Amino acid sequence: MSLEKIMSISGKPGLFELKNQTRGGFLAESLLDGKKVNVSARHNVSLLSEIAIYTTTEELPLREVFKKISEKENGGEAINHKVSKDELEEYFFKVIPDYDEDRVYASDIKKVVQWYNLLTKKGLTDFEEPNDEDKAEAKKLAASTVKKDLVSAKTAKKGSQKATSSKQGGTAKSTAARKK
Repeated sequence: MSLEKIMSISGKPGLFELKNQTRGGFLAESLLDGKKVNVSARHNVSLLSEIAIYTTTEELPLREVFKKISEKENGGEAINHKVSKDELEEYFFKVIPDYDEDRVYASDIKKVVQWYNLLTKKGLTDFEEPNDEDKAEAKKLAASTVKKDLVSAKTAKKGSQKATSSKQGGTAKSTAARKK
């Protein structure tokens, strides 16, 4: 499985695997406990394949960061994400010597290390560039979710306009009836 199907959902701990599309969003499974959750448009979701770390020269995709951590740790787990801020920054500096210290915070480093360790525990250590099929499937799922949300928003707006029109029409009819 590639990082194209792994995501972070704000307000929910850990990482999630994208499973299916649903009527109002999509279904995801927690990598922490295996529970399935419905994810709608109101959730702030980030695909790991779309996240990058700032360096002094460019933005380094998260998959590249994970590769560098994996090389440093020989495929094993990294340091515990609960160590001190200084230890996290020192470790990250060893992995990515040119990361931008002004824009990459200790909380970001903590999250990256935590995610790497979780993926490693689950045996998801293939940090290579995804194949075209995985990319297409993830894009299709993301696009259809956005499209459905736009359609449902338009439908809701039309429904409220119809309700307003019928109320106005009813008022006009009763006024006309009274005049006769």
